[in-house]
Amino acid sequence: VQLQASGGGLVQAGGSLRLSCAASGIVFSGATMGWYRQAPEKQREFVARITRGGKPTYADSVRSRFTISRDNDRAMVYLQMNSLKPEDTAVYYCAADRPPYSGMEYWGKGTLVTVSS
Repeated sequence: VQLQASGGGLVQAGGSLRLSCAASGIVFSGATMGWYRQAPEKQREFVARITRGGKPTYADSVRSRFTISRDNDRAMVYLQMNSLKPEDTAVYYCAADRPPYSGMEYWGKGTLVTVSS
């Protein structure tokens, strides 16, 4: 299983970035996909997830600013991040569950997002 995240970088506050995650080795169309992040000296936290049916869920801190989407034909999941804030600075991780088990089972290497003030 491989989950390859990309698209991170340095952006000024108020700017936008789009993260991408390419999945392989899983039945992508049947998996719930998610984005999590870990800021320096903080625990990893949930950002957004999207079910196999396309239903999104967001953390309160990013709702209305971030949008998660998926392309089942390409086995890709995306995170469009707008109105970025310095507190969004973190390593962002792509994750996938393994039905019928609950919780995220597979994790990719992260991509660093840095938002300058």
